[in-house]
Parts: sequence; C-alpha cells; structure tokens
Amino acid sequence: MLYEKAEHDISSDETLRLEKLGNYEVLNTPPESAFDQISQLAAEIFDVSFAGICFEGDGNFFVKSEVGGAALEIIQDQAKAGFTFFTSAPIVSPDGYHLGLIYVADTKSKTIDEKKLKMLRYLADMVVEKLESRMAIRRTLRAYDDRLHVLVHDLKNPMTTITLQSELLGRIPGIDDKASLIAGKINAQSKKMIDNLNGILSAARKEATSFKPQKNKIDLRQILEKVKKEFTPALERKNQTVLIEIEETAEVFADPDKIAMVFSQLIDNAIKFSPIGNKIVITHQSFDNHITIAVKDLGVGLTQEDLDSVFLKFARLSSVSTNRENSYGLGLITANALVEIHKGKLWAESDGKDLGTTFYVTLPVK
Repeated sequence: MLYEKAEHDISSDETLRLEKLGNYEVLNTPPESAFDQISQLAAEIFDVSFAGICFEGDGNFFVKSEVGGAALEIIQDQAKAGFTFFTSAPIVSPDGYHLGLIYVADTKSKTIDEKKLKMLRYLADMVVEKLESRMAIRRTLRAYDDRLHVLVHDLKNPMTTITLQSELLGRIPGIDDKASLIAGKINAQSKKMIDNLNGILSAARKEATSFKPQKNKIDLRQILEKVKKEFTPALERKNQTVLIEIEETAEVFADPDKIAMVFSQLIDNAIKFSPIGNKIVITHQSFDNHITIAVKDLGVGLTQEDLDSVFLKFARLSSVSTNRENSYGLGLITANALVEIHKGKLWAESDGKDLGTTFYVTLPVK
C-alpha cells in the first residue's frame, strides 16, 4: 500500500538512498509472511493492537506489513487519529541509508522500557537481514542466468555455421549417397540444437532485464568514484578511507551497471573484512588491450585454502568480518559471474591471515 509521505527528516543524499531502496525490490510488492511475522512479534512484545513495517519511497510511504490497519493515520499524525501510544525503530541499511521504520501503536497508553525498545531495534535489524539476503540471492541467480545466456548466445554462432556448411555439403554435385546422408543428419541435428538455443534465448528476452551486457564506452575511474560515494556512511562508521589512485582515464567497453555491481561487491567486501581506520587502495594497470583494477585492503586476509575456494558456491572461508557485519558468501560469486560475462577475469591474492587481500579485475578494453 502506498501513502503520501509526511514532512520529516530524510537522508541528505536522497538519490543514493532511493537507489539503495530500489535495489532491495521491496516497493509495491505484495505482503509476505516473513515481514508479517516480524510485525506480529513487535505487537506482542509491546502488547499493542497496531504494528507495521513501512518503507520510505519517493514522496510516499509503502506499507509492507501491518497489524490492525490504520497505517496511514499512525504514520502521519498519531495524536489526531486517537493514538496515545507510538514508538518506532528506523530500518537502516548496512551502509547507513534510512529505508523506513518498524512501528508499534495503540489507542491506550502503554509503558515502555529500554529492553522492549532494544527488541524493537533487533526486529528492525531482522527486516534488513531479510532484505539483504534476498537481494544477494537474486543478484547471484541473475548473474548466473546472464552468464548461461551469454554462453548460449556464443554457442549459437558456430552451430549456425555448421548448419549452413552441412547443407552446402549435401548439395555438392556428385557427392555419394553415404556422405549426403551424413551431411543431412548433421544438418538436422544442428538445426535442432539451434531451435533449443533459441528457446532458451527467447525465455531470457521475456525477463525484465537483458541477459546481454549493454556495453558502452565507460571510464572505470568514474564508475569507482560513484560506487565509493554510495559507501560513504559505511566508511564513516568504521573511519575507513577508499583511495582511488587512478590518475588517467581507464576506458573499456562494458555494461556500466554490471561493472558497478562488481566494484560494489569488492569495496563492500573490503570494508567488512578490514579493521576500523583502515585504508582501501584502488589502482590500475593497462596492458595488451586489457585493464586491471586492483582493490587492496589491509584486513583479515585469506589462507591458501580460502583463495582456492573464494569464488565457489557455499564455500566456508576462515575469514570473519571485523565488526560483525553480515556476509552471505554470495557477493564474490555474483561479481565473478558478471566479470565472466564481460570475458574478463576476477581473482584474489593474499599473503595469509591478517595480511590483507587484493582482488583483481581484468577487463578487455573492447
């Protein structure tokens, strides 16, 4: 449900906040039991008749879940609507953007204590946990789907050539019957494979997003600066700094959104696994029509066993985030799939535990 938004303080950078909220794909979605259960739990903790989870969109509130109804009145003006009790906890993304709130309210006065307020904040964290895990899973699945579809598209070209060549072979004057029969079978099977490949591609095109990278000439330095800005709250919270030491343009033909997602995963990973006050340094090298971006941190580092499995699904790594940040183990897998779509390479290097890690992304210029 959408409601017009009341006047109150919002993030200083509204564009980035809305972009972050959009990444969660939660606005204008139907109710879900996971969120309803959190709202119900909040109502029971405070012994109230009204509770809900709201997200703050562009000029409106979207109510994802509510107990007791009356969400509009509760959010806009509790006193006017006859609600004598109201309290809430902000829903804040891991990188510090205000997404919305979880609230409890009642027409009867209630007493609250710090323990209950703390539990409400925990429930707000549970909402973010749900959003983050769902986003990580969706991104990973889409990246793998995109990679599969690109591979299918690449297979179609040689199969088309085989079909044409086998057809021409069968038409050669004087060809014997056995060779003509073999050429016919090759032609029939290759056509069948092309039909199957077209079926996969047709299904992909029906999806909202294109599986093929929408390549344009982009400057990787500009992409990195944009991604860095998105992490400003998270960097400030851990007193960390990202230094982009790229003095010249680093231009490639690539999909800007997909490459931004790759860098976002790598910077997010560096922030999570680096101590407070750490510097994250980003550099680049150009060689043989390729550009390599290096994201280096001085964090917890990786063992050789970690390096061997860091891009494998469901791999358990020894490294632990430095401030108890959640890590779903899907970000690097997603980044790797997106790099592969661009015919590039992603790898990591580390001298061992507590000696930091450097992730390298190599992309072809064209």
